[in-house]
Amino acid sequence: MNDHQIQFSECKSEIDLYQLQELLNVSAFWAKGRSIEDLGIAIANSEPVISVWDSDRLIGFARATSDGIYRATIWDVVIHPEYQSSGLGSKLVETVLTHPRMRWVERVYLMTTHQQGFYEKIGFQANTTTTMVLHNLANAAFVTATEVQLQESLGG
Repeated sequence: MNDHQIQFSECKSEIDLYQLQELLNVSAFWAKGRSIEDLGIAIANSEPVISVWDSDRLIGFARATSDGIYRATIWDVVIHPEYQSSGLGSKLVETVLTHPRMRWVERVYLMTTHQQGFYEKIGFQANTTTTMVLHNLANAAFVTATEVQLQESLGG
C-alpha cells in the first residue's frame, strides 16, 4: 500500500454506489444487502460524507447527520479489510469530526457492535444514558394489513 495514493474526499458525486455497495458487503456485516437506491438516499441526506480512495478504488467510507450545533451521529464507518490496522480508520473518523458541519457540535454519537476499543482510542466514551430505538415498520404492506385487521375488529 503506497500512502501517497491514498486520498480522502468529501465530494458526494465522486462516490460510485456500486463500489460502495461492494465495500459495505465485504467490510460490514451490519450493512450487507443495502440497495443502490437506498445508499443514494442515505448519501444525499448526510453531511459530511467522506470517502477514502486508493487511486480509483473505494477503500473507506463514513457519513454523518447533524443539526450543526447540538447533536450529530456518525454512521457507516468502514475500511476495506485489506487496509485495516493502517491508521486509515482513525484518520477517517478524524476527517468527519473536523468537517465544518461537525466541528462545533456539542455531542457526537455513534453506534458500534464490536469496535468500542477502536473508538475509545479516538476519544469516544461509552454512553451510559438510555439509548432507545424505534424500528419504523411503515411499509405499505404492514400498514394496510394493520388497517384491515383494525377495521375487522371494529366490525367495519
